[in-house]
Amino acid sequence: MKKHIAVDIGASSGRLVVGWKQEGKIQLEEIYRFENEIRSENGSCFWNIEKLFNEIVNGLKKAREKGIEECTLGIDTWGVDYALIDAKGNRIQEVYAYRDERTKTAIQDIRKKVSLEEIYKKIGIQFLSFNTLFQLYVHDKEELAKAYKILLVPDYLYYRLTGIFISEKTNASTTQLLNLETKEYDEELLKLIGVKREQFATLVEPGEVIGSISELLRKQHNLPRCELICVASHDTASAVIGVPGVEECFAYLCSGTWSLMGVENMIPIANQESFCKNFTNEWGAYGTYRFLKNIMGLWLIQEVRRNLGNKLSFAELVSEASKISPFKFLIHCNDDCFLKPENMVLEVQNYCRNTGQLVPTTAGELARCIFDSLALTYRKTLGEISSITGYPVNCLHIVGGGVQNELLCQLTADVVEMPVVAGPVESTALGNIVVQMISTGELRNLKEARNMIMNSFPIKTYQPAVITKLDEVYHRFNQLVSMGK
Repeated sequence: MKKHIAVDIGASSGRLVVGWKQEGKIQLEEIYRFENEIRSENGSCFWNIEKLFNEIVNGLKKAREKGIEECTLGIDTWGVDYALIDAKGNRIQEVYAYRDERTKTAIQDIRKKVSLEEIYKKIGIQFLSFNTLFQLYVHDKEELAKAYKILLVPDYLYYRLTGIFISEKTNASTTQLLNLETKEYDEELLKLIGVKREQFATLVEPGEVIGSISELLRKQHNLPRCELICVASHDTASAVIGVPGVEECFAYLCSGTWSLMGVENMIPIANQESFCKNFTNEWGAYGTYRFLKNIMGLWLIQEVRRNLGNKLSFAELVSEASKISPFKFLIHCNDDCFLKPENMVLEVQNYCRNTGQLVPTTAGELARCIFDSLALTYRKTLGEISSITGYPVNCLHIVGGGVQNELLCQLTADVVEMPVVAGPVESTALGNIVVQMISTGELRNLKEARNMIMNSFPIKTYQPAVITKLDEVYHRFNQLVSMGK
């Protein structure tokens, strides 16, 4: 049977997962896991990109030890961050992490030169200060001029394995530089930030074969023979592929460090309402668009846990939160103050204090505050999606790590007042692997892949329960959001 390896790297960890078809189901096995983190140096934030490459090699060694002689391989990571490569093929500088503060005023600075509405109409991407557009705008111009190629993180890792330059479309769309009409990098924006089209590689669709792993690399480390396939290399794009959505009019919530909530469209929506509501049209696989909003997700509770000394597990935090009365403390999850605070506990407490609320003090109260606020944010976002798209959402699929938080899943169903279908946890690796399977002919199309995912993994449906005075709570939450604008 054919074996397929997903290299799936997130902000805090990465892993190699092998997948295969067996008796009409998809089987997964995690074969290697490693840590990832942002490191600070001289006041800036960077990724240890060479560590990530070396860990991929280590994972492939482990695959060979497990008897995998041949396989296909795809890579997905987060978006927006990039490496600069000189004409000799060497990396020029460290890879900045999107939480670096160098782009703090970049949106305001660009607004002085060009209308944000004009950019959005052409590009259709949500304005976030860390988008590649703004990172390149503030990047040292002498360094940029030396760059033969600008490669986003997964494209760089593909390059290190094969020596081939690509610009994968789903990740490239997160740069906020791809024109919706021309389907290419926008020349006016490239000129604005001081880069040229030839500094980016040829755009490549998910499903295209890139090439074989370097023979020198393979022999040096005794690796399997790998054919690298361009998957949807933005992790959210892969996660959405892995949503077992077989219903009409479903929405998805990719719940992890970020919460990505949206719908899958065949045409982008870039109008005044979607601009004002800050929705994005990230490119997906097979001609789709991910019409979604980035929401500050489980990063909030991850940071609270860290600030509390990691004394409680996430499961224990959920348990403590379940003992607290709901909706006593609320925050506007997407307020900039929560993007990278020195201390998330203090930031949440200060927010509640400054908005005239009770202040959460215990671990359970802090967790409850975050879970309640996330659920209310999801309700607000779903309402905006229905308003902009013009059709009602009747089912919400939650995939990713947040599936394991049963309190939040049930709370979300209650607050959004519709069924929540939770699972699978491994949607990103699954989305990565099924693109490989479609490319090799083992699956016909995305519809067949999603049906097989639905039948291969545990899926739980949460039916909504009635919340007393929900409208009052939601009104109070909306007031908080309005205060932060």
